[in-house]
Amino acid sequence: MSARVPAPPPPCAALSARSAWGMLLALSCGFALSQAFRSTTAIMATGLRADFALSAQALGVLAGAFAFAFGAMQLFIGIAIDLYGLRRTLLAVSPLTLAGALLSALAPGYGVVLFGQVLIGVGCAPAFLVCTVFIARHFEPARFAAISGVVMGISGLGLLLTGTPLAWLVQQSSWRLGFGLLAALAALAWLLVWRQVHEAAQPPPAAAARAPVRDAVRGLGALFLLPHTAGIMLLALTTYASFLSLRGLWLGPLLIERHGYSLLASGHVALFASLISLFSPACFGRLDPGPATRRRWLVGCTLLLAALFAAIGLLQREWLDVGGPMAVALLSGYMVLQYADVRSAYPAALTGRAMAAFTMALFLGVALMQWVTGMAASLAAARGVEPYAAVMLSIALMLVLGALAFKCLPAPAH
Repeated sequence: MSARVPAPPPPCAALSARSAWGMLLALSCGFALSQAFRSTTAIMATGLRADFALSAQALGVLAGAFAFAFGAMQLFIGIAIDLYGLRRTLLAVSPLTLAGALLSALAPGYGVVLFGQVLIGVGCAPAFLVCTVFIARHFEPARFAAISGVVMGISGLGLLLTGTPLAWLVQQSSWRLGFGLLAALAALAWLLVWRQVHEAAQPPPAAAARAPVRDAVRGLGALFLLPHTAGIMLLALTTYASFLSLRGLWLGPLLIERHGYSLLASGHVALFASLISLFSPACFGRLDPGPATRRRWLVGCTLLLAALFAAIGLLQREWLDVGGPMAVALLSGYMVLQYADVRSAYPAALTGRAMAAFTMALFLGVALMQWVTGMAASLAAARGVEPYAAVMLSIALMLVLGALAFKCLPAPAH
């Protein structure tokens, strides 16, 4: 029996433009905080490795724990948003971010930090999805890519925090204080959403809530039965993962160990790359060519990104290792076009679940790529090969495979 597509949710009450933007700004602050948490390892790596004697592979697992928990929760978060609304879902789940940050700050060993990262990943899981669903519900479809680009730019403020400011704080004190600061910001973000975000009144879940949940799960089945879903998800596994693996994990260790940079100097490079990433999504959002040629843009930009990573891995030049992350941050803005592609590839009844599945693929891809690159670095070091060459070439290869899957598998009939 084929999966039944659920009926679309009741339309949301219209919001004034001012109210909609105010709520979206509050939601974007939570998204910015999740960006900060997912990129801390690049700055805290040196201290964590020194305190807990971590290998490169263990460091990759630690960085991937957040992304795995974040991605694995997306389908459940999508169902919760459909049934209980954005506000209630976010306020119920996000306190785990505070708990995980405090646990990490006080951790006596690697295992506790790892568990703390899992809690943080679960707590941050709604942060991205609530923004995309809110945009889809309250703004015109033609503006989806442009507004998503603005939100991604705002969220990049979290990356700025984990550049020079966090590097300075960690260098002056320790990585534990860094987690303590992020815990305080998590509490403030929760209070902002509680104060600012208020949805229109929705009917409470029916007493027999199993039927809506069952319908939601069937909707996911309908999503994955569509032939074009595979290519979309396989590309999603590689694109954002490439940027975050560089910016959130390997940038600091690469500059410190390959070129002798201090932690603060590597933080400056991370800061400039993050500044660029603030604006590139909005620029690409405005350049969105539309459904007719958008997929060709996605393939071309992904292959160009792969070439950048291959150059960083093979040439091992200081100017490229500093300028390359800037170029990656600039080009990575094209990833906002993936959201527009997903938005136009599925019927309105599947929008929430399509975004949830897409976000799941993005962050499971981050976990996969950080684990693969950590393993590649450990294997290369054991064989006397420069580990960061293996890391960058692994990222380049995964990007090429993602682009080929997207190009060769069936496309949606827009």
